[in-house]
Amino acid sequence: MNAIITVVGSDKVGIIAGVSQYLSDHKINIADITQTILSGNFVMMMMVDLSNADISIDQLRTDMNKKAESMGVEINIMNEKVFSAMHRV
Repeated sequence: MNAIITVVGSDKVGIIAGVSQYLSDHKINIADITQTILSGNFVMMMMVDLSNADISIDQLRTDMNKKAESMGVEINIMNEKVFSAMHRV
């Protein structure tokens, strides 16, 4: 299963490292990633592969919410199929 992770917040050192280290620790592969700075705001979108993950998507959401709070950013996680359906033209 693939999921989309979005991270938005004020730009600061360590955002990418914090999120990617957590994913690596739980055997979640980053299949694709894009990030940019828009008017001082950090914006990142990742497609991740959960097929070998040692945690559920629900646990990933819970843990990412805690990480987001500690980093002062907003992190959202959505199943890729749901994301695609929501953004279909």
